[in-house]
Amino acid sequence: MVTYVSALFYGVGGIVVAGVALLVAFQEKLVYVPVLPGLSKSYPITPARLNLIYEDVWLQSSDGVRLHAWFIKMFPECRGPTILFFQENAGNIAHRLEMVRIMIQKLKCNVFMLSYRGYGASEGYPSQQGIIKDAQAALDHLSGRTDIDTSRIVVFGRSLGGAVGAVLTKNNPDKVSALILENTFTSILDMAGVLLPFLKWFIGGSGTKSLKLLNFVVRSPWKTIDAIAEVKQPVLFLSGLQDEMVPPFHMKMLYAKAAARNPQCTFVEFPSGMHMDTWLSGGEVYWKTNMQFLEKYAPEKRKDDTGR
Repeated sequence: MVTYVSALFYGVGGIVVAGVALLVAFQEKLVYVPVLPGLSKSYPITPARLNLIYEDVWLQSSDGVRLHAWFIKMFPECRGPTILFFQENAGNIAHRLEMVRIMIQKLKCNVFMLSYRGYGASEGYPSQQGIIKDAQAALDHLSGRTDIDTSRIVVFGRSLGGAVGAVLTKNNPDKVSALILENTFTSILDMAGVLLPFLKWFIGGSGTKSLKLLNFVVRSPWKTIDAIAEVKQPVLFLSGLQDEMVPPFHMKMLYAKAAARNPQCTFVEFPSGMHMDTWLSGGEVYWKTNMQFLEKYAPEKRKDDTGR
């Protein structure tokens, strides 16, 4: 009996140790997936393929990494809202072009699509601190442009992009008008137990019962729930209830955390929305929700009586 229990103990211990070793060694490859299986790192298409008016933009982050982005306009002189778009963790910005094409049509906006470091044509390797710097470089670029209304910059982020957007919005209350989060997680610490269930006993965020013994090994914790609590600008939460990647209750927790301090929060559920297709399955209701939010919190400036 003792031998059996000992063997079981060592067996379970060995599995945990092996799992932790894999997590330490390969966690960036789990969190950041610039290249989808079977595809190349390069862009499969450009906005030109979809007849979009765009500009190739090259930026430099504060730590010297060269970054690439596409700035897509509805038309050359469009002064509508500008969406700073942050993608999910897998693939590159080209894989989001169809959604962005419809976004521009429905919302009458410009869209700035940033390639995180290590993604698409951007140089470097992805990390949390690095991507935070990349997002800041993109916002600083937009804020310095003279061909857009810089008072109407709205951040949009889905999944990982929501975590990026929440940090950026928190850090820039004077540059970002509003924030839109879609199917975003509370933290990577909480997602560790979703992706690898045995880890939920050792890694977790502040709202879990995890012992948190191994939180220190996570190099990209992305604590969205902490960042969203400090966002003062209006926030729209878009939650797909069929999300197969991020449990929908993560979005409810983010909303509850934000709304406790910020009265300008709106939560909308889409019953058939999955992780990547909420914008598609939500149909006109999805786009109407976004348009109403933009009209309220990033409105067009009215000319005064003198015509200025």
